[in-house]
Amino acid sequence: MTSIRTFGEFREAVAAYRLPRIIFTALDLDLFTAIGATACTVPALAKRLRVSPRGLEILCRNLACAGLLLKAGSRYRNSPLARKELNKKSPACRWAYLDLLRGHWDDWSQLTRSVRRGRPVDDNDDPDEPAYRRRFSWAMHHRSLDVAPKIAAQINLRGAGTLLDLGGGPGTYALAFLKQNPVLQATVCDRAPALTVAREIAATMPHGKRLSYLPLDFVTKAIPGRYDAIWFSNVLHIYSPEENQRLFRKMAKSLAPGGRLIIQDAFLHDAHGLHPQEASLFAVTMLLFTEQGNTYSVRDTATWLKRAGFGRVRTLTVKKGTEDWDGGILEATKAR
Repeated sequence: MTSIRTFGEFREAVAAYRLPRIIFTALDLDLFTAIGATACTVPALAKRLRVSPRGLEILCRNLACAGLLLKAGSRYRNSPLARKELNKKSPACRWAYLDLLRGHWDDWSQLTRSVRRGRPVDDNDDPDEPAYRRRFSWAMHHRSLDVAPKIAAQINLRGAGTLLDLGGGPGTYALAFLKQNPVLQATVCDRAPALTVAREIAATMPHGKRLSYLPLDFVTKAIPGRYDAIWFSNVLHIYSPEENQRLFRKMAKSLAPGGRLIIQDAFLHDAHGLHPQEASLFAVTMLLFTEQGNTYSVRDTATWLKRAGFGRVRTLTVKKGTEDWDGGILEATKAR
């Protein structure tokens, strides 16, 4: 999104909610699943979904404009993306991440309340509740499926025998590193329900046999073991600056001399703490869903790392279009 300078640009930015709302309505109706691999007329599809033919025709027309449906004559069929990843009957459907995004629509509508209070939208949400943690872990797996192998292919772990994926949830990144590095042994550390998902995913992969599991509240407990590298991906933004600095000190103790802490997160890069814009937008998500979370600058994070006893801190460059966040990977090395 570019800077808004005119009323026309303001109007265009505000109206951007329309296509996401159309897509979420299609997901609410389970439209892509209902179409599947067939080509449907609107009356037949409306009868199947028990909705208004008029409403469905307008919805399908807009989904076709967006490329999610394809129209031939009076019939609509799924695009390859919709048939494969939005259709719940497809093995490749990213159902958990789709459900997470659908829920965010209602959560973001409560932003005014969160700004006034400075607190999450749901104070009673329990991240340790097993069913919630299981859904969230699957959603994070579906979100990271494409990115993790691309990142693992560009981070050099040669010489590292052991890796800790701290807060790694479903172990998607740990498994990608294991596939890329045949002699590596990895451990994923998170809440027990998240590790149940990790075990299920690892069981489908031959290199999953080299993945171990550490159920632990690493915020309140010491991190056991000694590792050559720690991968800390999309966890930093959950916690306050003080909590992150305590975590950095714990991680320093768990690293072997010369070991590396590699952090992936939505870092801010400019002197004013505004850009990239996606990192600032993600801070809003942290306001809505965490008690103290935020997005942080590379400069501040590097300062915290050095206070925790790390030596060299540098930004790792990966190929444009393969990263999770723009300039989003920092590496800190423990002094020998």
